[in-house]
Amino acid sequence: MPEFMDVHSGMTGVTPEALNEAHQADLAIQDEEQVTFKHAWADPESGTVFCLSEAPSAEAVQRIHERAGHPADHVYEVPVQA
Repeated sequence: MPEFMDVHSGMTGVTPEALNEAHQADLAIQDEEQVTFKHAWADPESGTVFCLSEAPSAEAVQRIHERAGHPADHVYEVPVQA
């Protein structure tokens, strides 16, 4: 299954608790689109959040994020890793 990295902006001041809450909202419905969210990272100072997932498509990732209330600005497939 392809892996994706998505990026959210505008989350300045995000706390670990808020990041976890958003991540849990994704996990609660991820199976409906065959998405598996693996990890989320945040930079509270810049307001940038990154999420790593496995999914059938970038659109499936975006649909989950939209339904959970935090659409991504960009969803990138990451076919090459080191």
